[in-house]
Amino acid sequence: MIPNGTVSPVTPARAWTIAGLLFAAGFINYLDRAIVSVALPVIGADLHLGQAAKGVLLSAFFWSYAAMQLPVGWAADRYNLRWFYSAAFALWSLACGFTGFAASLGALMFMRAILGIGESVYLPGGMKIVSVLFGAKDRGLASGLMNCGTRAGLALGAPAIAYLVSSLGWHKSFFILGFGSIFWLVPWLAVFPARVRTQNSGPAPDLRRTLATFDRNLLGMCLGHLGYGYYWYLLVTWLPDYLVEARHMTLERAGAFAMVPFLVFSVSEPLGGWIADRLVSLGYNERRSRKAIVTVAYFSSVMLLVAGRTANDGAAMAMIGAASLVGLATGNLYVLTASSAPEGSVGIWMGCLNCAGNISGVVAPIVTGVLNERTGSRFPGFVVAVVVLHLALPAYWWMVGEKKHPVPEVPAHAR
Repeated sequence: MIPNGTVSPVTPARAWTIAGLLFAAGFINYLDRAIVSVALPVIGADLHLGQAAKGVLLSAFFWSYAAMQLPVGWAADRYNLRWFYSAAFALWSLACGFTGFAASLGALMFMRAILGIGESVYLPGGMKIVSVLFGAKDRGLASGLMNCGTRAGLALGAPAIAYLVSSLGWHKSFFILGFGSIFWLVPWLAVFPARVRTQNSGPAPDLRRTLATFDRNLLGMCLGHLGYGYYWYLLVTWLPDYLVEARHMTLERAGAFAMVPFLVFSVSEPLGGWIADRLVSLGYNERRSRKAIVTVAYFSSVMLLVAGRTANDGAAMAMIGAASLVGLATGNLYVLTASSAPEGSVGIWMGCLNCAGNISGVVAPIVTGVLNERTGSRFPGFVVAVVVLHLALPAYWWMVGEKKHPVPEVPAHAR
C-alpha cells in the first residue's frame, strides 16, 4: 500500500500517456458542453426561444462552472486526483446524458448547471496534474496538449453533433454523447497511479495560508483572463447560431464550417506553448517569452472584425480561422499561472484563473444575445469581444512579474 503523501513511480512515457488522457477528457468535455451551442437553432425552434432567451440558456452552464472553480481547485490540491477527477468526470457525463430527457427551458438550464459542477474539475485538476508530472521545460507543451483537446472536441465534434442532431434529434444526441463518455474512465483508472502527491513538497497549507499567497501575479492573470474568456466563449456559444441564422447555412454545413476556427485553436494551443518552451530553452526570460506569444496571439483577433464585414462565406470562415490564432496564448497563460503559484496551491490558483474566465462565460452569451436582438446584427457582439480581449494585455505586462512562489521544476517521474 502506498502511503499518503508519496508519489507512485511515474515514467516519462506514463506521464505523457496521462497528458494524452487529459487531452481526451478535454475533447469529451467540449462535446458535452458544446452540444447546446451546435443544436441551438433546433432547440430554439422547438422551445420557441428568442435571441435573449438563447443567450440565457447558453449562459446557464457557466453559473455553476465559475462558482465551483475555487472550491474544486482547493480540493484538487488536497485529494487523490485519480478518484477526484474520476468522480467529477462521471458526474458531467451523466448530467449530459440526462439532459436528453429535458422538455423545457427550465429543465435544460438545471441540467446545464449540473454539467458545470462536474466539468469544473477540468482545468484546476488537469493543470495540477501537469504541474506535478512535468518540469518547466515541458509544461508549456503538456498544458497546451491537455487544453487543445477542448478545441479538438469543438473542431471535430461540431460536424458530428450537427449530423446527430439532424439525424436523431437533439434529445437522443444528448443520450449518445453523455452516456457514451463514461467509457473514458476505463483507461484513466488503468493508467493513473493509485496515489500522486498533491503537493510538490511539504504539508498542505490550510485555507487561511492559501488565501495569504494570493498576490499581484494572480490578480493580473485573473484580470487578463476576463478578456480571454469573453472572446473564447463568444465563439463557443454563438458561432453555430451565427452561421445558421445570420449566414443562412444548413445545420450540417454550419457544423462543417465551425471546424475551421476550433481546429486552428486545437493546433495553435500546443504550438504556442512549444514555441515559448523553445525560447526558454534557448535562454530567453520565461515570463517575457510567454507574454510575447500571448500578445501576438491576441492581435490576431482583429480578423474577426474583417470576417463580420465579409459577404463570402468561405472567405469569412478563413478570417475567423485566422482570428482563432488567439489559441497560441492559451498554454502560456496556464503555465504563467501555475508557475507563479506557491507549493500546494496550483489547483486553487488555476481555479481562480478559470473562475475569472468563466465569469466572462456567464456574461458574454447574455450580452451578445441582447446585442443581437436589439441591433439586428451580429457585428456589435464581435466588436465587443475583440475590444475586451485587447484590454486584457496591460494586465499581463504591468501586473504579472517574476514568480514569487516558485514551483519545483523536477517532475514526479524524476524524483
